[in-house]
Amino acid sequence: MLFPKLSTDRLILNELVKEDSEVLYRHFSNKDVIKYYDLEAFSSIDQASTLIQLFKKRFDEALGIRWAIRLKDNGDFIGTCGFNSWNSKMRSSVVGYDISKDFWGNGYATEALRETIKIAFSGGLPCGELNRIQGDTVPGNGASEAVLKKLGFKEEGLLRESGYWKVRFHDLKCFGLIRSDY
Repeated sequence: MLFPKLSTDRLILNELVKEDSEVLYRHFSNKDVIKYYDLEAFSSIDQASTLIQLFKKRFDEALGIRWAIRLKDNGDFIGTCGFNSWNSKMRSSVVGYDISKDFWGNGYATEALRETIKIAFSGGLPCGELNRIQGDTVPGNGASEAVLKKLGFKEEGLLRESGYWKVRFHDLKCFGLIRSDY
Protein backbone atom coordinates (compact mmCIF):
# COMPACT_ATOMS: atom_id res chain seq x y z
CA MET A 1 0.00 0.00 0.00
CA LEU A 2 1.20 3.50 -0.80
CA PHE A 3 1.65 5.85 2.13
CA PRO A 4 -1.61 7.83 2.34
CA LYS A 5 -1.35 11.61 1.98
CA LEU A 6 -4.10 13.52 3.78
CA SER A 7 -5.21 17.11 3.51
CA THR A 8 -7.30 19.47 5.65
CA ASP A 9 -8.15 23.15 5.28
CA ARG A 10 -4.81 24.21 6.76
CA LEU A 11 -2.65 21.08 6.80
CA ILE A 12 -0.96 18.41 4.71
CA LEU A 13 -0.24 15.08 6.38
CA ASN A 14 2.37 13.04 4.55
CA GLU A 15 5.26 10.68 5.04
CA LEU A 16 8.34 11.70 7.00
CA VAL A 17 11.41 11.43 4.80
CA LYS A 18 15.17 11.51 5.36
CA GLU A 19 15.23 15.22 4.49
CA ASP A 20 13.05 15.88 7.57
CA SER A 21 15.83 14.78 9.93
CA GLU A 22 16.94 18.31 10.85
CA VAL A 23 13.46 19.66 11.58
CA LEU A 24 12.48 16.48 13.44
CA TYR A 25 15.66 16.78 15.50
CA ARG A 26 14.79 20.37 16.48
CA HIS A 27 11.22 19.29 17.27
CA PHE A 28 12.15 16.40 19.55
CA SER A 29 15.06 18.22 21.20
CA ASN A 30 12.61 20.76 22.67
CA LYS A 31 12.06 19.72 26.30
CA ASP A 32 8.55 21.25 26.31
CA VAL A 33 7.47 19.16 23.32
CA ILE A 34 8.68 15.90 24.91
CA LYS A 35 7.63 16.70 28.49
CA TYR A 36 4.93 14.00 28.45
CA TYR A 37 6.55 11.91 25.71
CA ASP A 38 8.08 8.48 26.19
CA LEU A 39 11.51 9.56 24.99
CA GLU A 40 14.36 11.75 26.13
CA ALA A 41 15.11 15.00 24.34
CA PHE A 42 17.15 14.32 21.21
CA SER A 43 20.83 15.20 21.46
CA SER A 44 21.84 14.38 17.88
CA ILE A 45 20.38 14.50 14.39
CA ASP A 46 21.10 10.77 14.07
CA GLN A 47 18.30 10.11 16.56
CA ALA A 48 15.87 11.88 14.23
CA SER A 49 17.10 9.87 11.23
CA THR A 50 16.69 6.64 13.22
CA LEU A 51 13.15 7.61 14.23
CA ILE A 52 12.21 8.32 10.61
CA GLN A 53 13.54 4.87 9.64
CA LEU A 54 11.51 3.30 12.48
CA PHE A 55 8.32 5.03 11.31
CA LYS A 56 8.97 3.84 7.74
CA LYS A 57 9.61 0.27 8.88
CA ARG A 58 6.43 0.22 11.00
CA PHE A 59 4.39 1.31 7.98
CA ASP A 60 6.14 -1.08 5.57
CA GLU A 61 5.44 -3.96 7.97
CA ALA A 62 1.81 -2.81 8.46
CA LEU A 63 2.31 -2.28 12.20
CA GLY A 64 1.48 1.44 12.43
CA ILE A 65 1.70 4.79 10.68
CA ARG A 66 3.09 8.23 11.53
CA TRP A 67 2.45 11.30 9.40
CA ALA A 68 4.38 14.54 9.28
CA ILE A 69 2.03 17.46 9.92
CA ARG A 70 2.83 20.37 7.61
CA LEU A 71 1.24 23.74 7.03
CA LYS A 72 -0.59 23.73 3.72
CA ASP A 73 0.38 27.28 2.74
CA ASN A 74 4.18 26.83 2.98
CA GLY A 75 4.90 23.14 3.69
CA ASP A 76 6.57 23.86 7.04
CA PHE A 77 6.78 20.90 9.42
CA ILE A 78 4.86 21.49 12.68
CA GLY A 79 4.55 18.02 14.24
CA THR A 80 3.61 14.39 13.79
CA CYS A 81 0.56 12.21 14.35
CA GLY A 82 -0.57 8.71 13.65
CA PHE A 83 -1.29 5.28 14.99
CA ASN A 84 1.54 3.94 17.12
CA SER A 85 0.18 0.44 16.73
CA TRP A 86 -2.92 -1.30 15.54
CA ASN A 87 -4.49 -4.69 15.91
CA SER A 88 -6.24 -5.76 12.71
CA LYS A 89 -7.91 -8.74 14.37
CA MET A 90 -9.38 -6.61 17.16
CA ARG A 91 -9.89 -3.64 14.78
CA SER A 92 -8.35 -1.25 17.28
CA SER A 93 -5.47 1.20 17.42
CA VAL A 94 -3.55 3.59 19.67
CA VAL A 95 -3.17 7.19 18.48
CA GLY A 96 -0.29 9.57 19.16
CA TYR A 97 0.48 13.17 18.23
CA ASP A 98 2.80 16.08 18.94
CA ILE A 99 2.95 19.69 17.80
CA SER A 100 5.99 21.99 17.80
CA LYS A 101 5.80 24.51 20.62
CA ASP A 102 5.59 27.56 18.32
CA PHE A 103 2.29 26.17 16.96
CA TRP A 104 0.53 25.21 20.21
CA GLY A 105 -2.97 26.54 20.78
CA ASN A 106 -3.99 26.85 17.13
CA GLY A 107 -6.11 23.70 16.84
CA TYR A 108 -3.63 21.92 14.56
CA ALA A 109 -3.56 18.68 16.56
CA THR A 110 -7.35 18.48 16.55
CA GLU A 111 -7.50 19.20 12.81
CA ALA A 112 -4.84 16.60 11.97
CA LEU A 113 -6.33 13.90 14.19
CA ARG A 114 -9.82 14.48 12.83
CA GLU A 115 -8.52 13.52 9.37
CA THR A 116 -6.57 10.48 10.62
CA ILE A 117 -9.60 9.23 12.54
CA LYS A 118 -11.73 9.59 9.41
CA ILE A 119 -9.39 7.44 7.31
CA ALA A 120 -9.05 4.87 10.12
CA PHE A 121 -12.79 4.41 10.54
CA SER A 122 -13.34 4.27 6.77
CA GLY A 123 -10.86 1.43 6.21
CA GLY A 124 -8.25 3.43 4.29
CA LEU A 125 -5.25 2.07 6.21
CA PRO A 126 -3.34 -1.23 5.83
CA CYS A 127 -4.94 -2.48 9.07
CA GLY A 128 -8.40 -2.29 7.55
CA GLU A 129 -11.42 -0.56 9.03
CA LEU A 130 -10.97 0.21 12.71
CA ASN A 131 -13.74 0.15 15.30
CA ARG A 132 -11.84 1.58 18.29
CA ILE A 133 -9.12 4.20 18.70
CA GLN A 134 -7.43 4.68 22.04
CA GLY A 135 -5.48 7.69 23.21
CA ASP A 136 -3.45 7.70 26.42
CA THR A 137 -2.30 10.83 28.23
CA VAL A 138 -0.09 11.44 31.24
CA PRO A 139 -2.11 13.07 34.05
CA GLY A 140 -1.43 16.80 33.95
CA ASN A 141 -1.34 16.99 30.15
CA GLY A 142 -4.54 19.00 29.91
CA ALA A 143 -3.88 20.18 26.35
CA SER A 144 -3.73 16.62 25.06
CA GLU A 145 -6.85 15.64 27.00
CA ALA A 146 -8.69 18.63 25.52
CA VAL A 147 -7.77 17.51 21.98
CA LEU A 148 -9.13 14.01 22.58
CA LYS A 149 -12.34 15.28 24.20
CA LYS A 150 -12.97 17.73 21.31
CA LEU A 151 -12.83 14.75 18.97
CA GLY A 152 -15.38 12.76 20.98
CA PHE A 153 -13.04 10.48 22.95
CA LYS A 154 -14.45 9.35 26.30
CA GLU A 155 -12.29 9.11 29.39
CA GLU A 156 -12.28 5.44 30.37
CA GLY A 157 -10.04 5.31 33.40
CA LEU A 158 -6.58 5.48 34.87
CA LEU A 159 -3.99 2.86 34.02
CA ARG A 160 -1.80 3.00 37.11
CA GLU A 161 1.94 2.89 36.42
CA SER A 162 1.22 1.58 32.93
CA GLY A 163 4.11 3.37 31.25
CA TYR A 164 7.81 3.31 31.99
CA TRP A 165 10.18 5.88 30.52
CA LYS A 166 12.68 8.47 31.72
CA VAL A 167 13.62 6.05 34.52
CA ARG A 168 10.22 6.03 36.24
CA PHE A 169 6.71 4.68 36.02
CA HIS A 170 3.87 6.85 34.71
CA ASP A 171 0.13 6.62 35.18
CA LEU A 172 -1.82 6.92 31.94
CA LYS A 173 -5.34 8.25 31.48
CA CYS A 174 -7.09 6.11 28.90
CA PHE A 175 -9.48 7.68 26.38
CA GLY A 176 -11.42 5.74 23.76
CA LEU A 177 -13.39 6.53 20.63
CA ILE A 178 -15.50 3.90 18.90
CA ARG A 179 -16.78 4.20 15.38
CA SER A 180 -20.49 4.19 16.37
CA ASP A 181 -19.85 7.27 18.56
CA TYR A 182 -17.92 9.12 15.87
